[in-house]
Amino acid sequence: MFKALLVNKTSDPKTDSAGYRCTLAELDEAQLPLAGDVTVRVEWSTINYKDGLAITGKAPVVRSFPLVPGIDFAGTVTASDHPRWKAGDRVVLNGFGVGETHWGGLSQMARVKGDWLVALPNGLSARDAMAFGTAGYTAMLCVQALQRHWDAAGVKPGQDEVLVTGASGGVGSVAVALLAALGHTVVASTGRLDESEYLKGLGASEVIDRAALSAPGKPLQKERWIGVVDSVGSHTLANACASTRYGGAVAACGLAQGMDFPASVAPFILRGVTLYGIDSVMAPLARREAAWAQLAQGLDRKKLAAITTEVTLAEAIACGEKILAGRVRGRVVVNVNA
Repeated sequence: MFKALLVNKTSDPKTDSAGYRCTLAELDEAQLPLAGDVTVRVEWSTINYKDGLAITGKAPVVRSFPLVPGIDFAGTVTASDHPRWKAGDRVVLNGFGVGETHWGGLSQMARVKGDWLVALPNGLSARDAMAFGTAGYTAMLCVQALQRHWDAAGVKPGQDEVLVTGASGGVGSVAVALLAALGHTVVASTGRLDESEYLKGLGASEVIDRAALSAPGKPLQKERWIGVVDSVGSHTLANACASTRYGGAVAACGLAQGMDFPASVAPFILRGVTLYGIDSVMAPLARREAAWAQLAQGLDRKKLAAITTEVTLAEAIACGEKILAGRVRGRVVVNVNA
């Protein structure tokens, strides 16, 4: 038997999300999905924005019921029919519909496809891996896209400013810390200016109010950023592109403000700005391994600790509401065995 969060439909009209409920349940290993060839004893998971949607039912993230939410986890293989994995291997997983269409990581046990797993890098604990989690892994994919662009263009760290939007959130916090550690001058945009000292502690040289970017703006604005990591979308992404310097690049990975992109082609055809779309869910294995390898080397553990809050599996349900309300700073790790 093992404990897990379980999302299910219910006919009870008193539920918070009309016919949808997430509870802490005790399950049998025989209930794990048959569509998987590797069984993992989960040690740590996380709460991401998508997990908040799954836990609360405020968006149709969960596609089949019942389902264990949790889009990522780290732990140890207990059984495997996959040629790459054997019992005792340390692994991490992000994406591939886990926590949406396939049982996920907010559980003490998981059964998944071996092709979805990445070996936990040497020197990185399961807890540290989830302190990064999907948000940190996504931030690293963004940073690596910008690095490749800058390397090709001959841009050196510290040469110009780099913008991070949604900076107080999980992706933003890690992106600020990673870019600062690489020597870049980072400007952090946030709707929570009371978190300015926190962001400066991660390495931001300046903190600006998100209101400066979140309203409709001109198609071309004063050039400022040589690169942008954007987890917000909508007008924020449009304004970030409009104020990116000639030949600069923007890595877009989120839609906290909205899925729309009310922009013009002007930054792209008049300033040669490049917009990189960053997908963390279906990224190929080689890119995943490269991101995790750099994460294992690329951030001071004290900064990682400053980003991270720890909760138990039972506390994760309330945390789902908090992350949707924007009341979560940085990363939340879930000790599924506490």
